[in-house]
Amino acid sequence: MKKVWQFTLVALFICAVLFLPLAACQPGQSSAGQDVLELWDIGPITLNPAISSEMTSHTYIMQIFSGLVRLDDELEVVPDVAERWEKSQDGRTYTFYLRQGVKFHNGREVKAADFKYSWERACAPETGSQTAATYLGDIVGARDMLAGKAEEISGIKVMDDYTLEVTIDAPKAYFLCKLTYPTAFVVDRDNVESGENWWRQPNGTGPFKLKQWEQGQLLVLERNELYYGEPAKLEQVNFHLLAGMPMAMYEKGDIDVTSVYMSYLDLVKDESSPFHEELAITPELSLYYIGFNTTKAPFDDVNVRRAFCYAVDKERIGKVVLRDMVTEARGILPPGMPGYNEDLEGLGYDVNKARELLAASKYGDASDLPPITLTISGYGNNIPDYLGAIIQEWRENLGVEVLVRQLEPEDFMYNLKQERDEMFILGWVADYPDPHNFLGNLFYTGEENNVFGYSNAELDSLLDAAAIEQDAAVRLTMYQQAEQEIVDEAPCLPLWFGSNYILVKPYVKGYELNPLGVPDLSQVCVER
Repeated sequence: MKKVWQFTLVALFICAVLFLPLAACQPGQSSAGQDVLELWDIGPITLNPAISSEMTSHTYIMQIFSGLVRLDDELEVVPDVAERWEKSQDGRTYTFYLRQGVKFHNGREVKAADFKYSWERACAPETGSQTAATYLGDIVGARDMLAGKAEEISGIKVMDDYTLEVTIDAPKAYFLCKLTYPTAFVVDRDNVESGENWWRQPNGTGPFKLKQWEQGQLLVLERNELYYGEPAKLEQVNFHLLAGMPMAMYEKGDIDVTSVYMSYLDLVKDESSPFHEELAITPELSLYYIGFNTTKAPFDDVNVRRAFCYAVDKERIGKVVLRDMVTEARGILPPGMPGYNEDLEGLGYDVNKARELLAASKYGDASDLPPITLTISGYGNNIPDYLGAIIQEWRENLGVEVLVRQLEPEDFMYNLKQERDEMFILGWVADYPDPHNFLGNLFYTGEENNVFGYSNAELDSLLDAAAIEQDAAVRLTMYQQAEQEIVDEAPCLPLWFGSNYILVKPYVKGYELNPLGVPDLSQVCVER
């Protein structure tokens, strides 16, 4: 999504997921425990769709709320609350026709005006959304409202209770994809206006509703009996929040799914192990990278940025430290993403080249560089092994000392622009299967997720042209050109593309997660 997953690589193995074929199971099965799924998690940071910008919260929001459209298992845009839509000949105006009878959890019917309210609330400056500009900003008038220059979005018109007309600023191929992101989900006005912490008792429209939430202990979702579509097969999903070591809980049968940590990798890969048959390894449309603050010395110098890239042996660290659980990233777009370029020229490991670039920079030598600190997310001042290896290579290959400053995850995820030091480490998981989601959202001048502070007018022009190009093949070629330019300019050091390693109990059927990283729990059933 995904949005965005803004966390360190350590969390890669906490949020792992599985592809399994859907099984034929029906809601309301009678045996005790058959319709309850037990999971481990750290819990959401927020259940406010307009605010959420990380995958931990999205996992819950996608079950509780819904939008006009959604992505199906093949990552195609399909109807959700809107049963159909029409696009104008010039590609700028969409008319959405809502299903009649779709209800919020409290029984009130969803109307077109609810979407107008929800999107305008997301764009209201006082909401403080970090995602509204990215996912709703193409709508005419949305950026005026975000800037406090308007009190409504002029490009949204309620034609009647079940018809919504939306006009965007240019014919952009990815616009419908953006509406599958939580920022575009519908919320209930009365619920929102009930108090500042309304989202702790959300009134959504999704297949599940929140039944119980004990902070740091337990969160329970229960089946929404008013859901317009096929009802969830599970009666209840129990998330045990920070309840213990997931692998130990899985072994005891306290939870039904767990990530595989590196210390257990040999065990689960052993064909004689009872866990081997429960192991699945699946790809993820994700990029993990070290970002450079290009607005601040020394990374305002492209030669320094490139030197830091050439000085890291990502292949060795991926194999030795991360045990081949990731794939080396030469570029930005992961395998499987439209526009992925096997022939891209990355900044590979070359110590001599790294030293030459540092010498060619305006600093000339490592001894003349200002102090460098890298910002990470986590608790307890623990530096992950892979990061320690990277820092050691900068020390040995460039003679540079890098300090590490750790922020608690909530501060890191939502305040990184204000808190970032000279470098930071992040992960990005696709929100929709379009190269713009990586290249435009991360590197276009002024974009909310451009944490690098990177600005390149030539790149911006290329991305603008690609956004409205109607020939799909030409469009992808333009994005490949943009990706190569980004890699050459090195606003970040691409590290790895992610994969997911997980164990799932054999009695769990239909636990499925697409490459964007969120399971559709409504399709899961338990046959104990």
